[in-house]
Amino acid sequence: MNVEEKASAVQDDLESKFRSIGKGRYGRVLKMAHRPDRDEYKRIVMITGAGILLLGAVGFAIMWIMNYLPGYF
Repeated sequence: MNVEEKASAVQDDLESKFRSIGKGRYGRVLKMAHRPDRDEYKRIVMITGAGILLLGAVGFAIMWIMNYLPGYF
């Protein structure tokens, strides 16, 4: 097998893999995916920000309890 045949075989293999990208396990997910519009993006950012603030507040409360109230436990 010479170099040209090996290169052709590799190229054919790569092309067959790229052709099957939308038809495999994740094909349905890729077909349903879309870019969010402005309102949807704002809502996602607000919910994510609220979650980050909530987790930060819980972590701060736990830290405060462990630092200032250990004598009560």
